[in-house]
Amino acid sequence: MLTARQIDPTAPLKIALMSCAHTHAVGYAGLLEARADVDLVVADPDGYGDVRGVRVLPSYDAAWDAWPEGPDAIVVTSANAHHKDLVLEAARRGVHVLCEKPLATTLADAGAMVEACRDAGVVLMTAFPVHFAPEVTALRAAISDGSLGEVVGLTGTNNGKLPAGRDWFTDVELAGGGAMVDHTVHIAEILDSVFGPPATVHAVTNRILYAERAGEGAETGGLVTLTYDSGLIATIDCSWSQPADAPTWGGLRLQALGTGGQLQIDAFAQHVGGHDQWLPYGTNTDALLLDAFLDAVRAGEAVDPTGEVGLRTVAVVAAAQESVRTGQPVAVAEV
Repeated sequence: MLTARQIDPTAPLKIALMSCAHTHAVGYAGLLEARADVDLVVADPDGYGDVRGVRVLPSYDAAWDAWPEGPDAIVVTSANAHHKDLVLEAARRGVHVLCEKPLATTLADAGAMVEACRDAGVVLMTAFPVHFAPEVTALRAAISDGSLGEVVGLTGTNNGKLPAGRDWFTDVELAGGGAMVDHTVHIAEILDSVFGPPATVHAVTNRILYAERAGEGAETGGLVTLTYDSGLIATIDCSWSQPADAPTWGGLRLQALGTGGQLQIDAFAQHVGGHDQWLPYGTNTDALLLDAFLDAVRAGEAVDPTGEVGLRTVAVVAAAQESVRTGQPVAVAEV
């Protein structure tokens, strides 16, 4: 295994975007290609063909070999089940990583990825763009400065359409599950950034909506309840419940209730639209995520949301899946 490579501060960062399977790949590619300080290639081994205007290569091997000395960093936007192999290969080569969430389809795989990158001394960050939303920053500040008093409960909603055009999202082997896997981790990361990991998780799921379109065994609706040692309780609606003709994919809302007040946030409120239009404006959280990652690559030190953060959110999902199986609250593994 190589150690982390030295970054030339005077040269553009060599970045390989690995796969176009995730819907974020197109946006990330556009943002990275527009930067003068980045030299980008995109690997599209599955032939999705929707990333254009950049150097697109037909295989991962071609992307690894796009420069004589290899890339400085990779952005992993493959199906969830393929994250592990790409991240372990990056660690072996001494290459820094930004990996889509969930970090892996199993807790064991996520732990192996974090350990490999730690041992290699490479940056591993998890792609949680909403971490950088101004509304989420305001929530963290309000809780930190005590303006809400003692927070006793939170209700979160991260619902959306059943993913279309990317069937792997509803394939339990490739995605690790269904809506609960897809839409629990965003809010779990926000909660982790304020309160740390929960003690127990209790979850229920169903296949009432979109059952005819979802992959076998993939849940399409879910509710995850997190309980903390302090007595704090948080819930996450993690359903694919938006109608197919909705003007956007979905949204993320979170309400915090404290003894001194309450605060509601809507991470995607900045838009103009009607029943069939959705024109977002304001902060581009994808851009802020990439800014943080590229700065971390140059500094050689990860910042939140780190791989460890991604690992802890996978632990929440794993506990939720076990709770669905047993019908009982499940302790969250310490990682």
